[in-house]
Amino acid sequence: MIRYSLTCDAGHAFDGWFRNSDDFDNQCQRDLVSCPLCGSVHVQKTLMAPAVSTARSKEGRQQSETIQAPPQAEPVEDAKPGNETAAAGPTAAQQPALMPVDPKHRELIEGLRALRRKVVESSDYVGKEFAEEARKIHYGETEERNIYGETSKEDAEALLDEGIAVVPLPVLPDEQN
Repeated sequence: MIRYSLTCDAGHAFDGWFRNSDDFDNQCQRDLVSCPLCGSVHVQKTLMAPAVSTARSKEGRQQSETIQAPPQAEPVEDAKPGNETAAAGPTAAQQPALMPVDPKHRELIEGLRALRRKVVESSDYVGKEFAEEARKIHYGETEERNIYGETSKEDAEALLDEGIAVVPLPVLPDEQN
């Protein structure tokens, strides 16, 4: 595995792990590598110093491996019936792979994640039939309810032109992996 230091066209710096250089190039060509902060797929490698293993660096790694992980959050009662416990904060297993280091960015990403979770929990998933189902609801052909799903940019613009309110759900970087 190779770790690359990467930047997007907005100047955000982040790291990415790849099997080899060709794997990075292939994923970039297919727009699979994106900035965890802004979602831009215009990503490039930055200059990196090679990692050279020395006796001193090996000794430092062994010392750092003995440091204990932070304690897990204590379970708390959850208001939902049948779900007796929930973590008070994200556990290591729940943490997204690429979380921003900047507290403001982290807060923004967590807010978007909470918004998306609330919409998904309170809406019906209609998949690729989103535009058709939104029209049926708008024109009174079916019961009024909250829905979410997928549609093309062109169909979303057509819905807006017809006076049908639609809002894109944020797609967060860790959801694309």
